[in-house]
Amino acid sequence: MFYHEGSKLQYKVEVEDPDPIFAKMLQQAIGGVEGELRVALQYMAQAAGLPQTEEFMPYKRALMNTATEEFGHIEMLSTAVHKNLQGAPVELKEEMKHGDDYTTLAGLQPRQFLSGGLNPLFVDANGVPFNGNYVVASGNLAADMCSNIAAESTGRQLACRLYEMTDDPGMKDMLSYLIARDTMHQNQWIQILKDLGDSEEVFDVFPIPDSFPDDEENQEFNYSFMATDVEGQSDPEAPWTSGAAPDGEGTFSFINQQDVEGYDPGIQVSKPETHNNPSPQGEDADE
Repeated sequence: MFYHEGSKLQYKVEVEDPDPIFAKMLQQAIGGVEGELRVALQYMAQAAGLPQTEEFMPYKRALMNTATEEFGHIEMLSTAVHKNLQGAPVELKEEMKHGDDYTTLAGLQPRQFLSGGLNPLFVDANGVPFNGNYVVASGNLAADMCSNIAAESTGRQLACRLYEMTDDPGMKDMLSYLIARDTMHQNQWIQILKDLGDSEEVFDVFPIPDSFPDDEENQEFNYSFMATDVEGQSDPEAPWTSGAAPDGEGTFSFINQQDVEGYDPGIQVSKPETHNNPSPQGEDADE
């Protein structure tokens, strides 16, 4: 259940000098793979999949609170796109066709006018529609937290890049706020990842899922770094090739792929009905 206060934004959005090109760039923060729509739907989907038990309710509330906050960010960015499109030209003048006036219509996201009437869309900076496949909700809370940390990291990186692209004080102020919220969200998901384990170590929940029986896992290869150079390599004795693994359940080792026994894939000739075989009537089927 949602409640919305339509007359107010979560944070102020002011544009001193409207810039239609920057409006196009802001679309990435709405409908791009690093954008706010992705995380809003991702956190909502993850929350919806958690059981209504005392154990999981704190995590469910955290996810839903942040999902709702992210919808507020979409509203802010949509407002920013709208304000940056104010006064943008809509005429396709002859000089625009030849690239002499790139700052006007040629610099716009054309669909912002053609489909949206100078309003924001759920697309990225190239006009590609938002894709639901960006959303990760695996059903495993620890795995989802890893995805959330990555989502907030790339989202913060995008906001930092957008911050560098504008000189507008209002846009820098809004992006500074979004960058700050991404800082918080990264840290809260890291803290939840720690909370899911039996200690304060963030790696205590690994490997994910940790519910698979250890004795059914191939013990020869579960902590072995495999070098795949055709000429082979010597053990660099790096932290990921020797010593204790971060999950505390194994010790790293180093192997060369050439030293691993190879196996015949055992692929048989296709049935004649598939018409995959080069010889007539599948004559090589018995070879």
